[in-house]
Amino acid sequence: MSAESTPDSGNPEASGPTGPRRRAKGRRRKPRSTRGKALLVTAWAAAGVVVLGGTGLGYVYFKLNNNLNSVDINQALGTDRPLDVDNGSQDILVLGSDTRSGSNKKLGGGIDDGSARSDTAMIVHVYKGHKKASVVSIPRDTLVERPECTDTEGDTHEGASSAMFNSAYSTGGAACAVKTVESMTGIRMDHYIEVDFSGFQKLIDDLGGVKVTTAEDISDPDSHLDLKAGTHQLTGEQALGLVRTRHGVGDGSDLGRIQLQQAFIKALVEQVKQVGVLTSPKKLWDLADTATNAVTTDSDLDSPQDLASFAGGLKGIGSSNMTMVTMPVQYDPADGNRVLMVKSKADLVWKALKNDRPIPKTATEGTATGKAKSVVGAA
Repeated sequence: MSAESTPDSGNPEASGPTGPRRRAKGRRRKPRSTRGKALLVTAWAAAGVVVLGGTGLGYVYFKLNNNLNSVDINQALGTDRPLDVDNGSQDILVLGSDTRSGSNKKLGGGIDDGSARSDTAMIVHVYKGHKKASVVSIPRDTLVERPECTDTEGDTHEGASSAMFNSAYSTGGAACAVKTVESMTGIRMDHYIEVDFSGFQKLIDDLGGVKVTTAEDISDPDSHLDLKAGTHQLTGEQALGLVRTRHGVGDGSDLGRIQLQQAFIKALVEQVKQVGVLTSPKKLWDLADTATNAVTTDSDLDSPQDLASFAGGLKGIGSSNMTMVTMPVQYDPADGNRVLMVKSKADLVWKALKNDRPIPKTATEGTATGKAKSVVGAA
């Protein structure tokens, strides 16, 4: 991947400096249930770095409402949203939250600054018939037009121009992140799923690790990752380091990290296929407990029954039926650490998803996105 891409004449309108970082809003804990703890098997996608489920990338076990967190996106955003097209497809925003509090303090660098950021963002489009899916990664360093939004606590946040994409989440939580994505794409998000640092790490450990092959050495002190070229069975800590590293490979940009995240998904899919979770009650319980504590969903998926119903229709989607791309961008000529959406190219992506069509290969050609390469694959 080269950092010397020239900006496209169709560079998008971009949006303002990242605002002060604060604790993300909009998460509520469901009341403890007195009902028995039933386990439900659900097929979920590991949409990049943070979730097992949604597109059939694996099996995750969910127990009852005790652990589930949810946010009422629909209530917060109201009616000022893209049209909800009923064509059999679904669009899901998946975020990996870079929370610096609680058990994530150590994983976030040892500093509990009360903030939360969306380190990973992916739009998962499930096609009609639920046999295939496309995943579009959004670089967190993209400068965007961040719209005014109301979070799930009812507080309104001003919009900004030339704002980093991940500032939407740190400013107004899940609702503002969804609002920003819908504003960028013109596509209504049917669901929202989020998993944090510690939940991701423990989930990988509960699965027994994930086997990957690296084409070159990866060394990044910032993410505590040191891997020699070759095949490795990654622990949860190593897996988290892999999907967070940006200095260990390539030019140190977020685009290189996204390639690692997408490659890790493929490896995770293959690993989950081989895990005999149904033969071990303890493994099943551990996965259920970890997943329900780690995941936050929109309020339409806030019960095991809803999750099971949603995931049951997606279990036929495997890694071979998934297309993974990164939103077309070019490096910002004013700041090489930032990228700008190439609107003319990105519109090809959004149009394809709106019409439930495959994303054309031409959408990333001639962009920094199209030049990014991964050095990791499934073993």
